[in-house]
Amino acid sequence: MSFTPPYPDRPTGRLPLRELLRRFRANQLAVWTPGHFAADFFTTRIFLRDLVVCNSPETVQAAFVQNPAALERKSPQMRHALEPLIGDGLFISDGLVWKERRRLVQAVTHVSRLDALTPVMTEVAAERQMAWRARQGETLDVLAEMAQLAAEIICRTLFGRALGAEAATEVTEAFSRYQAMVGQTDLPSLLGLPNWWPRLGRRRLRAQVRRIHAVVDRLIDGALAGAEADSLIGAMGRARLPGGGTLPREALRNEAATLFMAGHETTANTLAWAWYLLSQDPASAARLRAEARAVLQGRAAGHDDLAALPFTRAVVEETLRLYPPVPLLGREAQADFTLAGHPVRKGALVLVAPWLLHRHRKYWSEPDSFVPARFLPDAPPPPRHAFIPFSLGPRVCTGAAFGLAEVMICLATLAQEFTAVLPPGAEVQPLCRLTLRPGETLMMRLDAAP
Repeated sequence: MSFTPPYPDRPTGRLPLRELLRRFRANQLAVWTPGHFAADFFTTRIFLRDLVVCNSPETVQAAFVQNPAALERKSPQMRHALEPLIGDGLFISDGLVWKERRRLVQAVTHVSRLDALTPVMTEVAAERQMAWRARQGETLDVLAEMAQLAAEIICRTLFGRALGAEAATEVTEAFSRYQAMVGQTDLPSLLGLPNWWPRLGRRRLRAQVRRIHAVVDRLIDGALAGAEADSLIGAMGRARLPGGGTLPREALRNEAATLFMAGHETTANTLAWAWYLLSQDPASAARLRAEARAVLQGRAAGHDDLAALPFTRAVVEETLRLYPPVPLLGREAQADFTLAGHPVRKGALVLVAPWLLHRHRKYWSEPDSFVPARFLPDAPPPPRHAFIPFSLGPRVCTGAAFGLAEVMICLATLAQEFTAVLPPGAEVQPLCRLTLRPGETLMMRLDAAP
C-alpha cells in the first residue's frame, strides 16, 4: 500500500477573510479546501485585489506561456519579500533588466554546460559520504545537513573551489533567519497602496542582509581578482553586455545572492523531503539503494551516471511533485487580458500553485501518495504543464537541470550507504513561507544501510 505523507489540514469551506490571512501568514498551504484540488480555474477578491488561480494544464499554458508579457512581473509579496536581499536580481526583475540578466545567467548555467558543473557536486557528495561514516548512529538535523551540503556545492560553483566551509555556513544561517523573518503577505498591495508605500518589518531584516552581502562581496572580490578561474561569478563578471560594458558590481552581487538562494534553499529542501519519504517507504528505499550500489559500487555519482539511475530520478521527481520547492507562483497582471473566457484586469494577482496542480484529482492517481514509479521511463507521462516544479514559460528556472542533477548525485551517493530513520512518534509537517520545508528542523538517526 502506498505511503501518504503529511499535508496541512484542509478547511472544509470558504474561510472568513481574517482567518484566511491568519492561516496564510502561518503557512501558505493551510488555506486550500478539498475543492481547490479538483477545480481547473477559480477567482476571488481579497480587499482591493483580484486573485485568479490557474489550476489546469490548459489555463496554466494560456496564462504563463501564451501571455508572458502581461504576466512577466512577480507578485508584490514576492518582490517586497526579496528586494532587500537580491535587489534587481533575476528572480524578481522584469523588463529590459530581466532580459539582459536572463541572457547572462543562462549562458553560464545552461544544460549544455552540465558536464562541466557536476564535478563539484560529485566532490562535495563524496566529502559528505566520508563525514557521515564517522557519524553513524547519531541523530542529525537532516534539513541542516542538506542545507550545508547544497551551500557547499553552490558556493564552490559560484565562487570557486577554494571557498571555505565557514563562509557557506554563515550565509546559509543568515538566509534561514531571513526567510523566517520575512513577511508572508503584502497587505499594502492588497489594499491598493503603491509600491513605494513603506513595508513594515524591513528594518529587522537589515542585519541578515548586511551579513549576507558582506560575505558575498568578499567572495566576489576573490572571483574577480582571478583567484578562481572556474567560478561562475568570475565568468559573469567578465562577460560583455550588449552595450559593450560589464555587469555593474551591485548587479553582480544581486545575481550572486539570487543564485545562492535559488541554488541552495530549494535543493536542500528537496533532499530533506526525499530522505523523509524514503524513511517511510522501505520498499522504495531498498530499490533506490540497490540501483545506486549496482551503478556506483561505493563511489560518488557523477554526470555520466545520471542516465543509469532512473529510479533515483523517479524518487526525486515524485518528491518534487509532492513537495514543490516553490509551491505558489504568482504574477501581477500588467495589462487587461482574457483567460479561460474570463476577463483579467490589470493589477490582478494571477497564480499557478504547483501545490494544487501536482495533487489535482483529475491528473494524478493517488494524488497525495508517494508513488515514484509514476515517473519511471515506461510509465505514462503526466499531462504537459501538470508537473511544473521549476516554473514554466519564459521564466522557467535557468538552473532546473543543475538542480535535478545535484539532487540525484547527492541522494544516490549517500543512499547506497546510509539510511535516515525518523524517531518514533516524530511528526513532520510541510511549512511554506517563501519555500516549502519539512518544518524548521528534521531530526533523524543516521544508520548504515542494510
